[in-house]
Amino acid sequence: MAGSPSMNARPPHGSARPGGRTARTRAAVLAAAYEVLDADSFSALTLDKLAQRSGVHVSTIRRRWRTVEGVVLDLLAERAATLPTPDSGDFRRDLHELAQSVGDFNNALRNRNVIQGLVAAAAHDARAEEVVRDTFVGRIEERARIVRYAIDRGEVPADTDAKGVIAALVAPFYYRVLILRGSIDARLVRISAEAAYAAARAGVFRTGVDEE
Repeated sequence: MAGSPSMNARPPHGSARPGGRTARTRAAVLAAAYEVLDADSFSALTLDKLAQRSGVHVSTIRRRWRTVEGVVLDLLAERAATLPTPDSGDFRRDLHELAQSVGDFNNALRNRNVIQGLVAAAAHDARAEEVVRDTFVGRIEERARIVRYAIDRGEVPADTDAKGVIAALVAPFYYRVLILRGSIDARLVRISAEAAYAAARAGVFRTGVDEE
């Protein structure tokens, strides 16, 4: 998804002073975390392991990110920002492209490990809960542009709840990843996109208040 994860989200630890040594340190630590998560689960991450892999002293990591959760929250923000928001000029195609990109993102083991680990951490860590929520809300807000463009083109009713459409599209992916602990296949991608498209076109997401 393109752009920042949330307009209101707090800057992740380690990213407040971009450039130079700080940027190199952040890149090294996030790369190390990504490497670990590519082969193992969230629980395998420790500050000592990140220090060993990144070459950054553990005290530096602790000072900038405080915890493993802080590092992974930063990593999630970085990875989520690489996903584009489709804008082909066709609502149905945009939803299919969005569904495919979300599916591909979650099918990568390390991305799936990041999300599963953070959601688990959010159950007992107020800061993790806040940032996870802000990140997902921010991504839905960013991708709601797809629906707003469709409204402008007259493809869906003017009072369509744009964020509701996107939330309905992505929800099946996170049910599959977080609840069933499974991978995402082409059928789920197609069904999720088609269901969101058909419902939006049929007026299921109408709010009763026309947008100006």
